[in-house]
Amino acid sequence: MLIDSHVNLHATQFDEDRDDVIRRAREAGVQLMVEISDRVSSFDTTHALAMAHPEIWCTVGTHPHESKENPDLSPVTLIALAKREKVVGIGECGLDFHYDLSPREVQAKVFRAHVAAARETGLPLVVHTREADDAMAQILTEEHANGPFKFLMHCYTSGPELANTAAEMGAWFSVSGIATFRAAEEVRALVRDMPADRILVETDCPYLAPVPHRGRRNEPAFIGHVLDKLAELRGWSRDEAEQRTTDAFFALFDRIPRP
Repeated sequence: MLIDSHVNLHATQFDEDRDDVIRRAREAGVQLMVEISDRVSSFDTTHALAMAHPEIWCTVGTHPHESKENPDLSPVTLIALAKREKVVGIGECGLDFHYDLSPREVQAKVFRAHVAAARETGLPLVVHTREADDAMAQILTEEHANGPFKFLMHCYTSGPELANTAAEMGAWFSVSGIATFRAAEEVRALVRDMPADRILVETDCPYLAPVPHRGRRNEPAFIGHVLDKLAELRGWSRDEAEQRTTDAFFALFDRIPRP
């Protein structure tokens, strides 16, 4: 089955035609989507999307860009929100030292709160990391020593050393449209080395539209292009790629009933 493991359908880019975007996803064969929370303060909007559509589930969390909005975010708050119907993950959370839109120490503090919530609830953590490999490896290592938790390295484009560290802890990885970009050979090399039973695909829409749609607003209906590129890079048939990513998805997001 076609599954988009990371969508941002709450984004303003979809305000004019959100229902049409969801309809086109269905028509393209997309049977499940995970709507990602980027701010606890706007979680009600994210959750409402999941509740309004049977094929959409959601996470709860605050993106590192937004962590300055709630620097004292507690695991208790996240755990309480995670009890709502159709919440299946914690995040998107992590570290982003490329833009530094929130102070690094605040990003780290808020990220650790998400880890604690994931550990307590048993829900998978959706991790964003950019240009923060050493700090991310340190936090993951320290937190994993405090007790295991399931986590997904979403849209992974960081270095091979961090990938190896995360993989040794049992991390899942998701592949996005970046793998189709002409200049992204380093990303394709990472994809070839990801654990075969722990790979998901995502659009991260409205961002990162895959070739042949690059430059356009991305949407879930384009997920098949990402899956095709994954199959090519791993030497899998399209059916095998679909089966493997489906199995990996349900192993990670195990609160979602498998059809």
